[in-house]
Amino acid sequence: MSSEVVVVRIYIHEAEQGRRTNLQQEILALLHDRQRVKGVTVFRGVAGFGASGTVHAADLLRLVADLPIVIEFYDEPEVAQAAMKLLDGLVPDGHIVWWRANCRTIADGQPQA
Repeated sequence: MSSEVVVVRIYIHEAEQGRRTNLQQEILALLHDRQRVKGVTVFRGVAGFGASGTVHAADLLRLVADLPIVIEFYDEPEVAQAAMKLLDGLVPDGHIVWWRANCRTIADGQPQA
């Protein structure tokens, strides 16, 4: 058995500032406290670049890192869409991607074939 979900991926960098604090912290607080999505995972990249072409990479000589961050979550379509609306104006345009997917579910405690 499966249910339809929406997977949302947000691309930022770790030094990016939000309205009050670090953008990553603001996004996590919003998704956890206000929207109560089922779960969120934050991935820290070792290197990457965006539209500006500036490469952000882990470097032993730098004390302050500004590495790429990917925040990903999935939930029922209505919940995910509502969460994305809350992110409007907080996350830069073009930094959120999403797609519909199927989530395998277990009915009555038994995996379904």
